[in-house]
Amino acid sequence: MSPSKGRGYLLGNPITTGKESNDKMQYTHGMALISDELYLSLQRNCKGEYIDIDAKNELCLRDMQYYQECLSGINPSYILGEDCKVDFLMDDEGTQGRLLTQKLEGPLSSYLTVPTVICQNYFLTTQWANSQSVRKALHVREEIGKWKRCYTTDFDFDITSSFEFHVNLSAKGYRSLIFSGDHDLVVPFLSTQAWIRALNYSILDDWRPWLVNGQVAGFTRTYSNQMTFATVKGGGHTAAEYKPDECLAMFSRWLSNVPL
Repeated sequence: MSPSKGRGYLLGNPITTGKESNDKMQYTHGMALISDELYLSLQRNCKGEYIDIDAKNELCLRDMQYYQECLSGINPSYILGEDCKVDFLMDDEGTQGRLLTQKLEGPLSSYLTVPTVICQNYFLTTQWANSQSVRKALHVREEIGKWKRCYTTDFDFDITSSFEFHVNLSAKGYRSLIFSGDHDLVVPFLSTQAWIRALNYSILDDWRPWLVNGQVAGFTRTYSNQMTFATVKGGGHTAAEYKPDECLAMFSRWLSNVPL
């Protein structure tokens, strides 16, 4: 497809280089999730490498264990939200899971009052997708196991980095919108900014806020390769899930080829 036949592409909080975890320390420190002392110790002992850690580097391993303990109750997809125990919800264990399941199994004609549950959207999606009536309507074979959100068990990851794809698409003149929910720890916006800088394109419109209904919805910057980067203020890993109005405005403006 040539640029004349397509507007371009957009990506939200994209895993790109496979090295995103190396930027999580700076992000978690900046968001006050780890202490100054731990951050400095991680920098000193791990020397910027937090993925392929030398098994003999006991000081780095010790710091990483403490780091994991600090974040054990944080939802990485949305650090402001409750920690979503997906396995707990999927297995219908515990009072909250049973209550909602009982409500869903009641007569369809009855009024459905959904109780407050942790990550109720994910729970409801899982319950719906795994119900026998839905599986039958979708012709899901009996031997197929339960539906699971973000299922990756049987996948082979043979592309470790998609950076070169961006290089090639930019050279061919494709427009792009790359956006990041700024409360995502899975792929911190710092990681996305880093590989965008590595493309080495000049800045046309420097860092500034973009607005929706007169309020700051995030910050944006545009580059000479027709790439626009934007943060979504208060957004998580799936930014539109948390900020639908703002993301719709962002997408609509980009499609119309007007500045955010």
